[in-house]
Amino acid sequence: MTNDDGIDSPAIVPLANALSAIGDVTVVVPDSERSWIGKAITRVGDIVVAEHEVDGRSITTATGYPADCVQLGVFNLADEPPELVVSGINIGANYGSGFIIGSGTVGACFEASVCGLPALALSAHVDGEWDAWQRHMSSPASVPDWERLARVGAALAREIVDGGFPAEVDVLSANLPSAATIETPWRVGPLAHTGYGSVFQRRDGLTNVYQHDWVFDLVPRSPNDGTDMALLDEGVVTITPLRVRDLSPDVAVVNERFTRG
Repeated sequence: MTNDDGIDSPAIVPLANALSAIGDVTVVVPDSERSWIGKAITRVGDIVVAEHEVDGRSITTATGYPADCVQLGVFNLADEPPELVVSGINIGANYGSGFIIGSGTVGACFEASVCGLPALALSAHVDGEWDAWQRHMSSPASVPDWERLARVGAALAREIVDGGFPAEVDVLSANLPSAATIETPWRVGPLAHTGYGSVFQRRDGLTNVYQHDWVFDLVPRSPNDGTDMALLDEGVVTITPLRVRDLSPDVAVVNERFTRG
């Protein structure tokens, strides 16, 4: 199990405890938040690993990224490869292609797929005012909410462990409505094709100085009907299958123009 919100996330222990009802759980997470880092791997320098105990749960931290944590957990810190890699629960949804590409939560699962392992990304979605919800879900007061959501995430993980991972899929990305319970319906939908605009704005009018000014409004690039975004609006647990192996489409669509010689 890993995440991209780091060891300070109050979601870690509730999810680890819920997953422990299925099997042994090894937790390896970044030592601080590493959101929006995708599947980055540390290329230069050392990764420092440390052991912690949080609410009776043993947690390993690493100074690298979520994908580094997967590598360490799979090849260096476990006696044998895990049966499943679970990433999350992320504080915020990961839906639509514009977000999925940059998500450290999903990036960790892409790394698991590269390692030949099935992976489940879990993210929590708020249908309402983001700032207040994010502050609450990052605070110790949110633990009961995370315990409730962790039971939903563990049910998804149990379905994978008991029934097997779909052979046609590399990663499953699940978005949980913030009010989800174990009774909330599950639905499967494709990834919405989305983008977004500028994430940097000039600061104080100074030449060549920009500051992060993220706007969470996704721009649809195609109709969203039936996609993960549309299903989340219906208040259901939304499961999106992802195939890393399909990064390259049918070459016929560009073959005639770009084949030479």
